[in-house]
Amino acid sequence: LPCPRQRKQLPTERAVSSIPKGGVNGTWTFPSPQMVYNALKRKGKGDDVTEDDMEGFVAAHNSMNELTWRYVTLFEKLHAEECNCPSLLKFQGRPHDLSPLAWLRQQLGGGAPFDRHDWVVDRCGKEVRYVIDFYFHEDRAGTNEAFEIIARPALDSFEAALDRTKMAIYSRFAEWGLPCPITGKPGSIGQEARSASST
Repeated sequence: LPCPRQRKQLPTERAVSSIPKGGVNGTWTFPSPQMVYNALKRKGKGDDVTEDDMEGFVAAHNSMNELTWRYVTLFEKLHAEECNCPSLLKFQGRPHDLSPLAWLRQQLGGGAPFDRHDWVVDRCGKEVRYVIDFYFHEDRAGTNEAFEIIARPALDSFEAALDRTKMAIYSRFAEWGLPCPITGKPGSIGQEARSASST
């Protein structure tokens, strides 16, 4: 339903994502512009948001979530032999909780993320938590580099720490144009990570 004092109707249709939904045979559905507008107003975050902003806002929101899933699945490919069909089981917004990495970046003079999510992935029966920091760089507004997404497995296990180390190595060697240091062959995961980071 429209909010009180809402000036114009907003679309109520919800877009279907490509993100597999854990526990069901289907994918996640994004909220409609009307649902997002209502949520912003309810949380007291919509003072500078108008109805005319909502469709573009929601489109950007949906694109960022799709790209975030792409980053998550890069890490999940490290476990493809164990599970080739990971899905997103649940997620939680934690905008007021700085991750350790976000805190460190801020201490070193960088800006704080505008949002943080924790996503829980169902890796064929095994729950794996991911931490995602979302940044907006004002000096790059209007370019493809304005938004930055940093997604990685939460350090809840030694395996997660190992996955982070592997991805850092694979990405760096791909950036240098070198083959994977483990297999000696071109590293597809590293190349995909480099490609995703430049999207």
